[in-house]
Amino acid sequence: MTVDVLRRAAPADRRARVAVAVLFFTNGALFANLLPRYPQIKADLGIGNAAYGLAVAAFPAGAIAAGLAAGILVRRFGSARVAVGGTLLTGVGILAAGLADSVVVFAGALFLAGAMDAFTDVAQNAHGLRVQRRYGRSIINSFHAIWSIGAVTGGSMAAGAIALGVPRGQHLLFSGVVFAVAACVALRFCLPGPETEAAEEEDGGDGARRTVPAPATGARIRYVLAALVLIATAGTLVEDAGSSWATLYLSDSLHASVALAASGYVALVGAQFVGRLIGDRLVDRFGQRAVARSGALIAAVGMGLALAVPTVPGTVLGFAAAGFGVATLVPAAMHEADELPGLKRGSGLTIVSWLMRLGFLLSPPVVGLVADATSLRAGLLVVPLAGLLVLLLAGVLQPRRR
Repeated sequence: MTVDVLRRAAPADRRARVAVAVLFFTNGALFANLLPRYPQIKADLGIGNAAYGLAVAAFPAGAIAAGLAAGILVRRFGSARVAVGGTLLTGVGILAAGLADSVVVFAGALFLAGAMDAFTDVAQNAHGLRVQRRYGRSIINSFHAIWSIGAVTGGSMAAGAIALGVPRGQHLLFSGVVFAVAACVALRFCLPGPETEAAEEEDGGDGARRTVPAPATGARIRYVLAALVLIATAGTLVEDAGSSWATLYLSDSLHASVALAASGYVALVGAQFVGRLIGDRLVDRFGQRAVARSGALIAAVGMGLALAVPTVPGTVLGFAAAGFGVATLVPAAMHEADELPGLKRGSGLTIVSWLMRLGFLLSPPVVGLVADATSLRAGLLVVPLAGLLVLLLAGVLQPRRR
């Protein structure tokens, strides 16, 4: 087992940690500004649930199409530059989606935004893991917690803009410019140098040696990677349930007001933030495996009860339970994949980040088809089912360190 060496972070490392946090914040906030606008866009375009599900699936489709290229770009241009460049172009795609006057333009803009978001996702996580290795302890969950803060901020901004009657174009242009400027400023404080620095990062930067586990067999690597992809995908399925369907379910099925309907997504990402904020400490104390299993149970039971007894307050709490339960899944899968013996640094991260987006790709059309055939309430059973999947696969995650 790898044992990290604790040390005091250098000033440059602390500045880089803040810079990476800003990148995660902007990434969460940008797309969240668009999500509460989905019901209005759906109504303006005059499309049904199935067509809507296929259209919003263009975002993860773009991410899957471009995902494997992220590693090449990171090695060539550096993770920080790729993260910022992806952020700028994601903002352009989101603005175009908000202004779309046809379902084809809407889907095309989401495809572009998804492709650029894939670059940002891999790059900011790669840079965050670089900073984590310099710290010599787990901090990756804190970055994802900041992403959740950004998502809550973006969702709240959108809800406020809707309540004030601000047009979509003006609202999304403002948010895009603000977060683009923040990302460009953060670039100045990211770690310099190439992505594969010598032993400086591998030994924690202080010359101390670490115990490196022996490489696993090819079959074992494939099995663990597949399980990690499914665990991360389960997390993305739950996130997509909040981003694509929470607002619609609360407004259409439970007849909540437009402003109140946005609280379902905000509750999910808000609880997810809390889970990630305390995630590093929980993982250090109980291990990734126990934390993932406990969270999966919370998500499955919480959302299962909300669907069994549908009320507006209960559904908001159900989405909150789901967000809290899956809070550490994606960071855990990315970290485990990046540290998997037998793979080059960054290879496992790229594979998991790429394939986990199948959850974002498959969830919207599947839930949409189920919703049209039966009800959206039935379609949202994907959330408790994702929790059960994690319960079965969490054994590949690290147990508590002794």
